[in-house]
Amino acid sequence: GIDLGKVTAVTEGYKPKISISDFEIFRKADEKDIDILKKNREDEEDILAQSKAKIKELGLVMKLMDVEYQLDRKKLSFYYTAEERVDFRELVRVLAGMFRTRIEMRQIGVRDETKRLSGVGSCGMPLCCGAFLEKFEPVSTQVAKDQSLPMNPLKLSGQCGKLKCCLLYEHGFYLDELKKYPPVGEPLLKNQRKGYIQKIDIFTKTVTCDFEDDTREFIPLEEIGDYLRDAQKKGLKKLATVLHDIMGEDAHDLKKIEDK
Repeated sequence: GIDLGKVTAVTEGYKPKISISDFEIFRKADEKDIDILKKNREDEEDILAQSKAKIKELGLVMKLMDVEYQLDRKKLSFYYTAEERVDFRELVRVLAGMFRTRIEMRQIGVRDETKRLSGVGSCGMPLCCGAFLEKFEPVSTQVAKDQSLPMNPLKLSGQCGKLKCCLLYEHGFYLDELKKYPPVGEPLLKNQRKGYIQKIDIFTKTVTCDFEDDTREFIPLEEIGDYLRDAQKKGLKKLATVLHDIMGEDAHDLKKIEDK
């Protein structure tokens, strides 16, 4: 069938992921096409309400999020979320009879749901998923740990309830920088005082070290090597439990919103 698209940006030197040969462009949309699109959008609101009522009547455990007509009305797509597999064969027959067109059921995840609804993120900018993201990459709590971010589920989760996609944007940079530093928990010896690395700051190029005499020092990266070597000579072992990894209930909550 025929659908209507919208040019969102024109960029020089950009190589599209989808070849222009993958679909056929007929022509530039005219006023008649725009009027049809507006009519479709208006009708979709009523269709959504009717379909939700029918789903409830049939007792199906699913959440209908959106409906979308193809421009020529030869296909009507229904977007829904469900925790378990849904047998919607009877629903499809009913909907086809109600709207006299081909019915397509599309199950989507919570991230896809948010992408369709769009909105504004905590940063004040339009949601990345609604603005430009074409594909969702898995985001784990390790990504936040690598960036030394507070393990606060409220701050790290997006509107979809999963870990924010933007946590991945600078992750590669952090991984490259962290290669220059000793790992958290590594022992060191300074002025005969035994200590351990507790935190790394790649921007100030300092290493936070806690010593057994309850003192804390911020040691420049270029100086840390000598103290690490002194600890190795003494045979000091790496700290078994690192404070950075002790997150309690927050850790459990974050694991639940990971998207692997």
